Amino acid sequence: MSTDNQPIMGKKQIIKSVIIAFIIGVVVLVTAVFPAEYGIDPVGTGKLFGFSKLYQNNEEVIEVKKDAPTSILNFEKIKMEKVGSPANVPKPIEANNPPPVTQFVEREDTIEVIVPAGKGIEYKIKMLKYGSTKYEWATDAGIVYIDFHGEVKQDNPPKNVFYESYTLAYSNNMAGTFTAPFEGKHGWYFRNDEKKDITVTIRLKGQYELFK
Repeated sequence: MSTDNQPIMGKKQIIKSVIIAFIIGVVVLVTAVFPAEYGIDPVGTGKLFGFSKLYQNNEEVIEVKKDAPTSILNFEKIKMEKVGSPANVPKPIEANNPPPVTQFVEREDTIEVIVPAGKGIEYKIKMLKYGSTKYEWATDAGIVYIDFHGEVKQDNPPKNVFYESYTLAYSNNMAGTFTAPFEGKHGWYFRNDEKKDITVTIRLKGQYELFK
């Protein structure tokens, strides 16, 4: 029969071990954790061993996030009530006209529109009912508010013209395919809320005509 004789730590040894562990923890905190996490380097070990660089990298990540596009996307919320004409403006009966037998000949164009600082400007094209056009547009810098909409062709349009909005947004570029629900003028209202002019480059390909 054998008995394992395991050493039993005395009270003084336990206290000594706790004190040593505490001292080691404080040393690690001061020499490594403070420089790396908080940028505090009271004894210079952060600079010596490179721990301070970890803190600087954290700051750089925050700066990048501040400069990223997501930080400037805090725009006024666009509500459904802003889409299209007010409810008291009736839709013209011309919107119900049948589509033509022949659409406009397909073409392709690139147009540059300068939107002055603090102002808005429209750019529209002629389209027949059910005509289709691919489009893309992009700004040279900055974000614009856009209202992509159309107006029904009328021989004698009233003072309050009916218009139908297809897209309302804040953006610096957009692309898509559009099929005209009625004959008329279709295009974009660009508003520039920034302090410098913005150039919008529009590319079109499809069944449409430009206004001269």
